This record gives sequence, C-alpha cells and structure tokens, in this order.
Amino acid sequence: MRYYLHYTLYISFLSLFFVNTIWTVHSVPPQSPVRCDLTGCTVSNAYGKWPDRKTCRAANVTYPTTEEELRKAVAYAAEHHLKVKTVTRFSHTIPKLACPSGSDAILISTSKYNSVIEIEPDRLTVTADSGVSLRELIDKVEGAGFSIGTSPYWEGVSVGGLISTGSHGSSWSGRGGSVHDHVVGISLVVPADSSEGFAKVVSLEQGKDDKLLNAVKLSLGVLGVISKVKLTIEKGFKRSMTYNFTTDVALEDVFMEHGKRFEFGDITWYPSKRTAVYRYDIRSPVNVSGDGVNDFIGFQSNPILISKGIRALEKGLESSKNEKGKCGTADTTLAYKKLTGNGLKNNGLLFTGYPVIGRQGKIQTSGSCLYSSSLRIDVACAWDPRYNGLFFYETTAIFTVSRFRDFLLDVKKLRDLKPERLCGIDIYNGILIRFIKASDAYLGQTEDSVVVDFNYYRADDELTPRLNQDVMEEMEQMAFVKHGAKPHWGKNRKVGFFGVKQKCGPNLDKFLQVKNKLDPTNMFSSEWSDEILSGREGPKYDGCALEGNCVCSEDSHCSPSKGYFCRQGLVYTQARVCRFSSASSSHVA
Repeated sequence: MRYYLHYTLYISFLSLFFVNTIWTVHSVPPQSPVRCDLTGCTVSNAYGKWPDRKTCRAANVTYPTTEEELRKAVAYAAEHHLKVKTVTRFSHTIPKLACPSGSDAILISTSKYNSVIEIEPDRLTVTADSGVSLRELIDKVEGAGFSIGTSPYWEGVSVGGLISTGSHGSSWSGRGGSVHDHVVGISLVVPADSSEGFAKVVSLEQGKDDKLLNAVKLSLGVLGVISKVKLTIEKGFKRSMTYNFTTDVALEDVFMEHGKRFEFGDITWYPSKRTAVYRYDIRSPVNVSGDGVNDFIGFQSNPILISKGIRALEKGLESSKNEKGKCGTADTTLAYKKLTGNGLKNNGLLFTGYPVIGRQGKIQTSGSCLYSSSLRIDVACAWDPRYNGLFFYETTAIFTVSRFRDFLLDVKKLRDLKPERLCGIDIYNGILIRFIKASDAYLGQTEDSVVVDFNYYRADDELTPRLNQDVMEEMEQMAFVKHGAKPHWGKNRKVGFFGVKQKCGPNLDKFLQVKNKLDPTNMFSSEWSDEILSGREGPKYDGCALEGNCVCSEDSHCSPSKGYFCRQGLVYTQARVCRFSSASSSHVA
C-alpha cells in the first residue's frame, strides 16, 4: 500500500447512501504503528498483523527532530550493542522489515524528523528530511512551480520509507516509475568506532559515490538510518487521464505497446469479468485548462460501520463457499468504478467525464482517508485494524517483459477453467499491471519490467482456509517459480521471497558487500530481513501453506480436517496448492 492497497468498491457504493443518512461528524486518522507502555513498545504495520501474526517488541522508541539527534540515537545503540530498526509515521510495509531482533532493541521513529524541504531550482532537485510525508513533499514542490516525476499511487508513505522498499508508480519514460531511480543524493547515519563518536553521517551523491548509492537508495532499512533524500524534479506539468473499460481480448499482445505509448499508463485486469481497463495517461502543458484530482476510491475515507459490514459479508461468503455472491460483488465493484471514473474528479469535487486534466501533484498519488473529512459519519481507511474492516493479502511480482506475456496466457487458461474462481480477486482491484524501467539500484530490476499486484481475502485466523485459495496460490507460483518474477520488497507473503538470492544474482552480492562495510555488526539487520534477503524457505509445519509461509508438500501443510488437501496446480502442474475437496484423501497428487 504505500504502497497500492485495493479493496471492494462496493463499500463506496454503500458509503454514498450512508453519507445521506447519518448525522454525526468524526474522522479517525490512522493509529501510530508504535505503541508503548511500562513494559516496553510494540510496532505493527498499518494492517495490524505481520505475515507471521506474531507481536513485534522493542525496549523503547526515540523521536529525533534533527540530524544530530538522529546521529546520537544511532551512537547510543552502537555504543551499547543494541539492535535498531527505523520506523515511520505510516508503516505500510507488509513484510516484517520494521521489526528488530530482541526485546532490548530500540526503534528510531522518523515521524517528527520532517521539518526540512529544500528546493534547488537551478539544479532541479529537492532535498527532504526522511520523515517528510510524500504529500508534504509534493505540495511544497508544486507550490514552487515544479513537479516530482513519479511516486507510488498511495501517498501514505514517508520519503525515507518509500525509497527503502522500492515504491513505484508506472512509467517506462525518462527515469522511469520507481522513485529510487529519481534519487541523486542521500545522507545516511551509520555506526562508527569510538573515535568518531560511535555514529557518523555519510553523504552520498550521484556520480561520486555510485557504488554506495546504488545500495543505499533501495536498502530495506538494513544499511543505516536515512537522514535526507535528494530527488530530481521537473518544471511543473499537468496530466490528462482517461480510463477505457473494454474487453481483455489480446491483452497479452497489446500491453507492451500500451506501456510505451502512454507515459504514465497502466492496465487493470478483471479476469473473471473478461475486462481490461486501460489507463490513457499522458502529460499536458501546465497552461492547459483543468483542475482535476485523482481521489482513488480505494483510498477514500469510508464509514466504519460499512467497512465492518463488508468484512462480515465477505466472511459469510467465504464460510458458505458462495462463489456466486463473490461474483455479484465483483460485478457491482466494476460497475461502480466505471460510473465514477474510479475516483477521478474533474473539478476536485465530481467526475463529469473524460479526460480528467489536473496538475501532476493532484493526479500522481492519492490517500484522502489519511486526513480529516467533512463527512457526517465516523470514517476511516477501510483497512484500519481497530475497526475489524478489510483484511487481505497482497501479491506483487516483477516480471521481465519477455516473460510477462506467457504469464498472462497462463492466467487466462486458469480463468477459462472456471471464471467464478477468480471473482475473489476482482472484488478488490483485479490485477493491476504497471511498468517500471531498468534500475541501477542493486536490489532493483536489471531490465525494463512489468509489475503485477493483486489482493485477496485473508482470514481472521491463521488456520482458516480460504475459498478458492488454490487459484491464488497457483497464480503466485506461476509468477515467482514458473516465470521467474522477482518480489516487490515491501509487499508479498513469505513464499514470494523463496529463491530471491538466485534471482538477484551478482547484484545481491554487491549489496551485501556495502552492507558489511556500512553496518559490519549487523545492527540494523534482523532474522526477518535476513530471511527475505536469503530467500530461505525454513521448516514446514501443520497449516504453514494457509498463510503463504510455505509451499505445501503434504496434506498437513494445508487443512485436511476442513477438507483442504495438497494438490498439483490445474494449469501449472508443478505448483503445489491447498485445494478443497469434499472427498478425503491423504496423498499429494
């Protein structure tokens, strides 16, 4: 999220009704990811649950407001041999990258380190404290007559956080859609020996320190604490957007041309509905008429009672194995998106038709549920864990262009066996297809690539299987195993990272060399970051495949007591998935 969170637009349909029937006013901002009491602190992500569902603890947290305070915090930890993790104001990373090792570890929060944004017009750069929010940065840059070339679709991220996990938009043009590829300088606080005060600030510039910068600008937080980030900017521009809802026929043959033709284009595919939505998105001169806004429906505030009600509805459909009900909800979702332009607003208030033209800063990202609202009801982001709303997985795979066509064809074959089995994906946001360029970041992609995101239901209990979960698991294994896709570092279940060391090749070795240089004692590493970077599978246990913590190899890794057994894939027969069967069995097909 912070990334691209998706959820049923059916919520928004009901929200419009609710707005006209409730009288009270109360907008609830997201909670802090760090909470402390007399026994210590816990840190969570924005969804309230880590992939392993285990609580992450630390001894305490510090909130530096200046670079010197940040240096002193790292120095204290280094002097006392403590583990450290950086946390942000938002914490939208899904893997457990923000969790330190050991209950005596400390957290360094950048939520109050957000006062500096310096624009250099002659050099077309902007430098910001790492805790500055993406929205604060965009508004400051746009207010000075400039634009930032790219950003993730979700604006609930900090500057330091978004580059650390490879956040991106969609573009094969210029420097591309990944924000870290627009970075030209970073200041990083790292541990040092006693003669240097146990910590120091390392300043890196493009063209001078490329070997270090290529590691630091996409670092997963394991090289040190990012203090400041310098990004390229451009003279201000506008964008013109149109969504074309059409058939998915020949999607596998036209995706490449679409990515090349439209600078900010993407495609959202609803496989069960045989529908593709092509985003025609190009830049326009700043003097072109238009004050449009991209207020993506999935990131708008929603009535808390509605979010809870939709979750209860989806749980009911799951428990009753009601495919027809899920497909009905997917139909409503798609129809409402088409009616409302998916949250585009021509004048900032209403959608009246295409194209929607607006400033880059109002089109490139969204997240209105983060802020106060004038709605006459209790509202919040629909996934806020305090209200038992939406709860889901997110799989995000990065394909080389040459492998992506075959993946699309495989998913179509899987869909054609029984389209209703994919309605659970289309309830959320279908399959989002975006484009990013080759990167010189060591943990980035080495050639122009296509990124796929899809969300799907996650049960309240780790041992509860899901309706048609074998389809999602087969797609997951098609992506990461058969077609060799790399995982997005800030998303995915554990299985998405299996074998990542081999996929990254020599660049991972280069990254680890920099890591050993900047943090030789592994102060910023944890067993979870080590696990991700190594791609180790770990031991299997009863039910481990249900949450994506393993690929099943025997029935006990699924839920045989509830009728879910380990079976081969329907199209990719080398896949091993947990499939429901009314007839009991004890062997792997």
